[in-house]
Amino acid sequence: MTTDPGFTLFLCGDVMTGRGIDQILPHPAPPGIYEGYLRSARDYVRLAERASGPIPAPVAPDHVWGEALDELARAAPLARIVNLETAITLSEDFEPKGINYRMSPDNIACLSAAGIDCCVLANNHVLDWGRRGLADTLDSLDAAGIGHAGAGRDAASAATPWVRPLPAGGRLLVFGAGHGSSGIPGHWAAGPARPGVALLPDLSNASAERLAERVLAERRPGDVVVVSVHWGGNWGYEVPAEQRRFAHLLIDSGAADIVHGHSSHHAKALEMRDGRPVFYGCGDFITDYEGIEGHESFRSDLSVMYLVTFRGTPPIPHRVRMVPFRMQRFRLNRACAADTAWLADRLNAECRRFGATLRRDAAGGLVVDGAG
Repeated sequence: MTTDPGFTLFLCGDVMTGRGIDQILPHPAPPGIYEGYLRSARDYVRLAERASGPIPAPVAPDHVWGEALDELARAAPLARIVNLETAITLSEDFEPKGINYRMSPDNIACLSAAGIDCCVLANNHVLDWGRRGLADTLDSLDAAGIGHAGAGRDAASAATPWVRPLPAGGRLLVFGAGHGSSGIPGHWAAGPARPGVALLPDLSNASAERLAERVLAERRPGDVVVVSVHWGGNWGYEVPAEQRRFAHLLIDSGAADIVHGHSSHHAKALEMRDGRPVFYGCGDFITDYEGIEGHESFRSDLSVMYLVTFRGTPPIPHRVRMVPFRMQRFRLNRACAADTAWLADRLNAECRRFGATLRRDAAGGLVVDGAG
């Protein structure tokens, strides 16, 4: 008898390769920023160095991924999906919103080095440098052969999923959508002839049903669907009831196999709904926040890799595994045993409210009981 090996998807939260991260890469954008806190992106490098030690710049394009690359090589995911929370542009058309992320297009190798397949763009930083900045981002990703979802040159393209064939037939579809609770300005919404993001008007049942209908219109038998949603604030473990209802409707309608939520700066609760994972907040994966004081109790320096393995025909989630890392000197390193234990205890306190529990495995990861 042949054992179905299935396939694995890698997902994570916010990948913020702009600002300080961009400054240590080989081809940084001009460092000027328009914040009340700091005026140069290089100051974020100095904060990290003050906290953890020198960062010998320029670094190789794969530097920031660090030991996460070893884990990805072991997992060999079919697709690597991230929320890219930065514009890829040299545009100076900054949005006066307080914080503006950008990475130089010449540093796109930072994403290619990790084999990123799909960047979800429906977030509150992709238009930080205007619609020209969004156009540059789309052009850069297209030129690098990296897919994207959730933003586009008009509403139709913003709503279009990224698609990849599955090994045994069927397709993987990734839909991106954002909500104003994450800080996405209303005027960033894509229109019939206006570039922008796929912006949800609210998280009502009616909006969830419309999104589910759009997904189901694209979905075919044998497909696997990820609905990636940028929602909620940066800090705190509360999961609003409207987010749960929204996610449940997507799962219960048969539209989504994974609800991939992000925006929070730290990992939040997850739950299994009919055997399908709902990640309410995947946390930051790569940031330049190292050395910034405040909110230390949330341990936003701990990043989480989410690996979801599917098996069967049609494919269904078989295992959900989380691998913790720690960002130090702008590089991801495997979390130590104490940090992994802290994360497991903290997340279990939240996940148990939704009927999910995490246990540590022999390789230092966290496995969700009840998956599969």
